[in-house]
Amino acid sequence: MPAELHHTTWCVEMAKDFITGQAPESDPWLFSLNIFDPHNAFDPPAEYLAPYLDRLDEIPLPNYVEGELEPKPAFQQMDHDSTTPKPYGIRYDGLSDREHRLLRASYWAMCDLIDVHIGELLDTLEATGQADNTLVIFMSDHGEMLGDHGIYLKGPYFYDPAIRVPLIVSWPGRLPEGARVAELVELDDIAPTILDAAGVSHPPGLQAESLWPLLTGATEVHRKDIYCEYYNAKPWHKDPTAQLTCVRTARYKLVAVHGRDEGELYDLEADPGETHNRWWDPAYRNVKLEMYERLTDRIAWTVDPLPLRQADW
Repeated sequence: MPAELHHTTWCVEMAKDFITGQAPESDPWLFSLNIFDPHNAFDPPAEYLAPYLDRLDEIPLPNYVEGELEPKPAFQQMDHDSTTPKPYGIRYDGLSDREHRLLRASYWAMCDLIDVHIGELLDTLEATGQADNTLVIFMSDHGEMLGDHGIYLKGPYFYDPAIRVPLIVSWPGRLPEGARVAELVELDDIAPTILDAAGVSHPPGLQAESLWPLLTGATEVHRKDIYCEYYNAKPWHKDPTAQLTCVRTARYKLVAVHGRDEGELYDLEADPGETHNRWWDPAYRNVKLEMYERLTDRIAWTVDPLPLRQADW
């Protein structure tokens, strides 16, 4: 699809129209822009893909070590073999090295298109005199495996390529510019952050932790760990059913497959590529127990606290 007819272009054009219609003296507004890409099918405009085709051999192949999935949960082996229904399945072993690189290049080209249009969006804020009074949050809901660990799309796995997503927050004159923060954060932290930025009190039962103190320099510490859930979201993972939870610290990541004697444990300092599963490694027994305790605590405290307790029992 040519860039001018692409879904990404349409989304941003609608956002620009909305922003242009808001005069600087208008009431406060919020606009949530949800661009579908980068997403399968990997179909960027040809003019955005073309620069990568001339240097396709320079693009790295996926991070996959033959045989690494054998000690990992069955769902990954299923998706590696692409037992998923068409058109969603991409069978890793069915692709040549050139095709692996071409898919990654296509993903990058889709990101390039988004980058250009987000620039236009920020220019629109400037042109309408609203940039200095607008909090901009750029984020993604998930990443894409792109062949890493022999898997192409999202699913019941918590590798960093899937859960470590962009998060950029900007407010000229209100937040420091160019700062990079290495603290662990969760996407549900966005909701209380927006409320704090707008000076609105938190409603009862709101989960997560506001990033506002971290963004404004009031604190340098945010979370000791992050928590993820996957509850049977894909129709082809019915037998067995995919119920997984995950907790990640700065060094370790533990994934529990509930109802099955399977799981994952990674030492991200020694194994940043998450290739070697230490779930059954006796040398990591104490680490596994400590991470399991963290996981159960996060599950317990993530249970919805509403309705508010009206009595002492």
